[in-house]
Amino acid sequence: MDSVLDRTWNAGMISLFIPAFNAAGTLQEVIGRIDGKTWQQIHRVYLINDGSEDDTWRVMQDISRRNPRCEPVLQEHNQGYGATVKHGLKRCCTDGCSFAACLHADGQYPPESILPAVTMMTERKLDLLQGSRIASGTALSGGMPLYKFIAGKLLTALENRVFKIAMTDYHSGFLVYGRGALDAVPFERLGGGFDFDLEVIATARAIGLSIGEVPIPTRYAGERSYLNPVVYGLGVLRVVIRYQLGRYSVRNRVN
Repeated sequence: MDSVLDRTWNAGMISLFIPAFNAAGTLQEVIGRIDGKTWQQIHRVYLINDGSEDDTWRVMQDISRRNPRCEPVLQEHNQGYGATVKHGLKRCCTDGCSFAACLHADGQYPPESILPAVTMMTERKLDLLQGSRIASGTALSGGMPLYKFIAGKLLTALENRVFKIAMTDYHSGFLVYGRGALDAVPFERLGGGFDFDLEVIATARAIGLSIGEVPIPTRYAGERSYLNPVVYGLGVLRVVIRYQLGRYSVRNRVN
């Protein structure tokens, strides 16, 4: 689908944001997995501490002292996943980057995939790119619980039917935003829960942005999840219904 916005997709600087809650034990490893070629393209890395109760803030400050492009951001009280992602996107929207990517502080999503994702977006003129663990064929071998795999398949079938996109995974949390999405999606008007990423996809689809997916490896390594699967599933259904009602269109702008 062609984008409705008039712009180019020239490769440019990338900003990353990393929402972190009680991630003192994993955050440094995530930063360490960003390779030299990727660092050459990185503009800023926003390390967003979402009211952590461990040493996450100290780890962020240590990282920023060693690498000035890493900026620690303190949210003194826990605001939740969606609210923290919105905070990161707000900074990326105004810092002049061409692309923005969300990494998770537990290391579940691959920093190694950032440059290939940006290359794909440039070549295919995409505004938004979703990482897919299903397309990579690594979901179960990478440790995804069977119930999540089955539930994801069912939800994805519903989402493809409603959004009319042939995707294999809407729920990985690995999203890369082009400048078109950063400029056009009203992030501040979306919700603050774990279904925030799906609301971004629904909004992008409703306003005519181009969306694709890229295979990413699956990595479950005993990380603690704060996501309630029942609440999340109901949130997905809510987004689907709101999309069908036109709530994510330009006219209604998520009212």
